[in-house]
Amino acid sequence: MKQNQLGKSELFVSEIGLGCMSFQSEQQQTGTRVIEEAIDRGINFFDTADLYEYGLNEQLVGSALKGKRQDIILATKVGNRWNEDKQGWHWDPSKSYIKTAVKESLQRLQTDYLDLYQLHGGTIEDPIDETIEAFEELQKEGLIRYYGISSIRPNVIREYTKKSNIVSVMMQYSIFDRRPEEEMLNFLHENEISVIARGPVARGLLTDKWQKKVVENGYLDYSKAEVETLIEKIETLPVPLLSTALSYVLTSKTVATAIPGARTVEQLEEIVNAYEETLSNEQREQIKAWAKASVYEAHR
Repeated sequence: MKQNQLGKSELFVSEIGLGCMSFQSEQQQTGTRVIEEAIDRGINFFDTADLYEYGLNEQLVGSALKGKRQDIILATKVGNRWNEDKQGWHWDPSKSYIKTAVKESLQRLQTDYLDLYQLHGGTIEDPIDETIEAFEELQKEGLIRYYGISSIRPNVIREYTKKSNIVSVMMQYSIFDRRPEEEMLNFLHENEISVIARGPVARGLLTDKWQKKVVENGYLDYSKAEVETLIEKIETLPVPLLSTALSYVLTSKTVATAIPGARTVEQLEEIVNAYEETLSNEQREQIKAWAKASVYEAHR
């Protein structure tokens, strides 16, 4: 599988990564099998977060990757802090919390360093300088190799681009969510920052099972009827739907990796097999003519 450089870092990530959020702690065996199969199929980028299942997701991923650490690029996220009663969480981008949380993540993941540590959200009102200072110190201490942010907020992304040394921005990007195209993709490329594309299959709408995934309120600014119409148009192309979804985002020069989730080995195999078929430039342009060119309305 092709690998791309992540921003200006020394990390080279597989074009298909694995978003591990869907793994449940009670399904350790299944999650381990998926991760092992992913490595066998050329995937080297694995993404989790301390928020997922109170940190149990990190434990599962860490256990599954034991003995394989040198072969993979491991990423997790920080900033969403569970309340003591575990009934909800609050946002905490403080330096003190980040520097405490990283050690807990390292312990759960059974590793002494992270390849990529990401701020799991953020607002323009955050103490951004303090947050950046935390990541920079962790880098100097050798606990993380590089850092990035996970955000779709233009004002936050621009502020971190200006002030920090982020190598990546994780953002939602798909045929159904083309908002990054209007202002973020070229901007980040010019600043040598890569995009990690989450949600490339739009909650399953861009798979063969799409009819079971359509809901009454549609998807983002698409009504249910608009969702169905667009998918039916895309299906007239000779490239399978899942292949189309993955190829569409990966043909952007800014996207280093796309991270669909896979709960089972069968789902993983479908994704990797779909990756083999790609869109032509003409087919991609046709999709752009069919799909909405939406823009970010907030966070300016």
